[in-house]
Amino acid sequence: MAVERPTVGILVGGGPAPGINSVISAATIRSILGGSDVLGIIDGFKWLMDRSTGQVRPLSIEEVSRIHFRGGSYLGTSRANPTRSAESLDNVLFALSSLGVTRLMTIGGDDTAFSALTLEERAGGQLQVVHVPKTIDNDLDLPHGIPTFGFQTARHVGVEIVKNLMVDARATSRWYLVVTMGRKTGHLALGIGKAVGATLTIIPEEFCERPVRLQRIVDLLIGAMIKRLDHGRADGVAVLSEGLIEILDPRDLGGLEHVERDDHGHLRMSEVNVGNVLRRELTKQLHQLGLSTSLVAKNVGYELRCADPIPYDIEYTRDLGYCAAQYLLDGGTSAMVSIQNGRFTPIPFKQMVDSSTGRTKVRMVDIDSQSYQIARQYMIRLMDADLNNRDLLGRYAALAGLSPEAFRERFSTAL
Repeated sequence: MAVERPTVGILVGGGPAPGINSVISAATIRSILGGSDVLGIIDGFKWLMDRSTGQVRPLSIEEVSRIHFRGGSYLGTSRANPTRSAESLDNVLFALSSLGVTRLMTIGGDDTAFSALTLEERAGGQLQVVHVPKTIDNDLDLPHGIPTFGFQTARHVGVEIVKNLMVDARATSRWYLVVTMGRKTGHLALGIGKAVGATLTIIPEEFCERPVRLQRIVDLLIGAMIKRLDHGRADGVAVLSEGLIEILDPRDLGGLEHVERDDHGHLRMSEVNVGNVLRRELTKQLHQLGLSTSLVAKNVGYELRCADPIPYDIEYTRDLGYCAAQYLLDGGTSAMVSIQNGRFTPIPFKQMVDSSTGRTKVRMVDIDSQSYQIARQYMIRLMDADLNNRDLLGRYAALAGLSPEAFRERFSTAL
């Protein structure tokens, strides 16, 4: 009598990231060779939450063997959140059971990881669950130096875009305000800004006191522009993390009550364009100081998410997909996949939870690290030493049409 083959379900949650298809491919091939059938679940948890079982596709080795070169998601993706209610979780479990899925692989960021964790707990041992860490934000709680997949490709493509903007800025004597993705953290902005040698990069982690007034960011940028102008350059590129929106005082943004939120309660960043907000305020205040500078706000985000993965991410994600599938084949559950020192290391779901919030931990940029401090050394920003140097202070103040005392008083709070 033939033994029934177990079924592995694979789904993708959150925003796209380069390398998703490579995970799907490697995991499918390893699972089938290991004696399992594989079902691709379309659009993450979206349809499962309605107990729907029609939005799936059986995956074969032949079908997925070459999809690893391509960006996007072969199975689609969504931000549907099954943790919003016990009913949604039960609907997902019912749908998976109806499909014969006893092993589930989720691919996503911190929100999808939390959904996977909660679903595994709700299943009470009836479902094996493993999570593969995906996000260009690089903010999942992995050990230092280990990126989430997709980050390196996003940084690579972002650097190429910003490099071209830097050439354009110099040719046209203008400033670009480049806003990158990163809901709460500045990993991507800093990674792009440091690698390309942008004039300066501003990330949420550098501000200890919250909320941050918009004027502080404006003065930080104006200070950099004046210092740059003193160096004989009327152009520059500032790279800004969109996560600044989360820490800015809502009063300075006209309130955020009108801004739509996703299923996980996060602000839809596309609804608040921090680049345009800063461009308008900078243009007004530079004019008041008698400085004429052409400013262009440029969002760099969607161009990065579905780029074809670079070889680093292809190799990395093939390893992750293989290890995730092998973990399920070996009977593992309730863990996130990581590769540390060249070896597969499962990170138990319980270790991923922040006890103070009950949510999955978020990895922030360590501003005390030498890596960050080196990045700061190469930025054009006003520093205490500038304001304490009588000659420099006088030159900067003259460019802004202010007395040295007034210049120091205004810009010392932006350091």
